[in-house]
Amino acid sequence: MLISNEIKLFLIFCLSGLLIGIFYDIFRIIRRSFKISDLHTYIEDIIFGIFTGLFLIFIIFIYNDGSIRLYMFIGIFLGLILYLVTISKYFVKFNVFIIKIVKNFISKIFKIMLYPFKIIRKLLNKPSMFFTINIKKINKIFLLKKVEKSKKN
Repeated sequence: MLISNEIKLFLIFCLSGLLIGIFYDIFRIIRRSFKISDLHTYIEDIIFGIFTGLFLIFIIFIYNDGSIRLYMFIGIFLGLILYLVTISKYFVKFNVFIIKIVKNFISKIFKIMLYPFKIIRKLLNKPSMFFTINIKKINKIFLLKKVEKSKKN
C-alpha cells in the first residue's frame, strides 16, 4: 500500500512542528538554567523566530517545491501541540536537571582549583594587615605631634 504524497508531506510537517517545539524548549532550558537578562531574552526570541522561519522555508522548498498548502501548517501546528502536550515537560525537566548537575560539578572543580590561591591570599593578607595597622599608628603619632607643634606656635 502506497501512502499518498499529501499524507507524507503532512507527516513531514508534523515532524517539523515537533522539531520546532524541541528548539523552543532548548531556549526554555537555557532560561531556567542560567540567569539571563531581558536583552538576552529578546535576542533569543529573535534568533528563534529567524531560525524557525528559515527552517520552515527550507522544509517547504525541499519537500514541496515551495508550494504552500493549508495542511502543511495544520501539520506543523499539530506536531508542535502534540510535542508540547506530551514530551516537552519531561524534556525540559530532564535537561535542566542535567545542566544543574554539570554546573555543580564544574563549580566544585573550580573551588578545588582555586583553593591554593585562597590560602596564598590569606597568608599574604596577614603581613599586609600588619603593615597597614602599623602605618596607621605611625601616621596617627605624626599627626598628633604636628597638631601639638602648631598649637605651641
